[in-house]
Amino acid sequence: MAALSLAATACGGSDDAEGGSAEPAAADEATDLTVVMWGGEDQEMTVDALVMPWAEEQDVEIRQDSPSDYAKIRAQVESERVTWGAVEVEPNFAHTACENGWATPIDFDVVDVSAIDEQFVDDCAVPILEYAFTIAYNTETFPTGEHPTSWAEFFDTEAFPGQRGFWRYATGAMFEAALLADGVAPDELYPLDIDRAFAKLDSIKDDIVFYDTGQEQVQLVSSGEVPLIQAWNGRIFEAAEAGQPVANEWNEHLLSYDQLIIPQGYPNTELAQEWMDWFLNNPQAQADYANASAYAPVNEAAMEFIDDDVAIELPTHPDNAAQRASVMDYRYWSEHYDPVSERLNEWMAAG
Repeated sequence: MAALSLAATACGGSDDAEGGSAEPAAADEATDLTVVMWGGEDQEMTVDALVMPWAEEQDVEIRQDSPSDYAKIRAQVESERVTWGAVEVEPNFAHTACENGWATPIDFDVVDVSAIDEQFVDDCAVPILEYAFTIAYNTETFPTGEHPTSWAEFFDTEAFPGQRGFWRYATGAMFEAALLADGVAPDELYPLDIDRAFAKLDSIKDDIVFYDTGQEQVQLVSSGEVPLIQAWNGRIFEAAEAGQPVANEWNEHLLSYDQLIIPQGYPNTELAQEWMDWFLNNPQAQADYANASAYAPVNEAAMEFIDDDVAIELPTHPDNAAQRASVMDYRYWSEHYDPVSERLNEWMAAG
């Protein structure tokens, strides 16, 4: 299945993990927990804020591996040699893994999700962060106030000349953006009209540049080579803080999120779920991660502990949430990822 191939998450640091993954270790002791995320600086920030304070309190040894790899999860489960504990994945894979028995059902008597928006919780998965697909723009090419403020304007290459950037990935929200640009109402996006979306993408195909990593995304828009790009909000905020001429437009953004699963057969499943319960119900820890990463907490109570200059750049800030077009429907994508990906690859190859 194509969906089992490694996928670089939108907010992860996969482009920083070129040195390879850490050597995985079996969880031989009841006080070991292996966490697996996307690698790079984001994994460091996540572990520092959301894992280590709990581990130190509970005297738990934390082992790490990276990056998350869907084929490896399946292989570990099917060989009954599971060494990965809590693994960060995309929600469409979490749903597929649950249906196929590769992920352990969450014991909600152990993991309290009462403070979490139920749309982000699945039978086998809980959310770890939220982020947004935004319209990002180069502020030298399009000064703030003169930039596109809707997907319709993003697709208008006459009024706003220049190349457009999209993530080279079916669940990267390009189809949702194309349909919004073509006049589909936000509450009528799903199920996606893929034929209509491709027709809209055809209208600007010659101006589309695809990127593969967060680093490449930032380089393209900050250099002005691609002055308009569909972006991950945290990457753009980080670049702006570093002095790059970039900014997020929050109107019509698409809300996304990552989840955690526990591969079926992991020896220390109960310990992994105890950690999940801790971070989901620890607003301060989630705020610490948000302040470091500019990705949003999943517990709304964390917002009061987030620095004001960071909070205004999060999709959970009230001003930004009011401009949201839709939440990504990953149950739809768990069913349609493979055929749409195949068609997308053919479309890109056709030139």
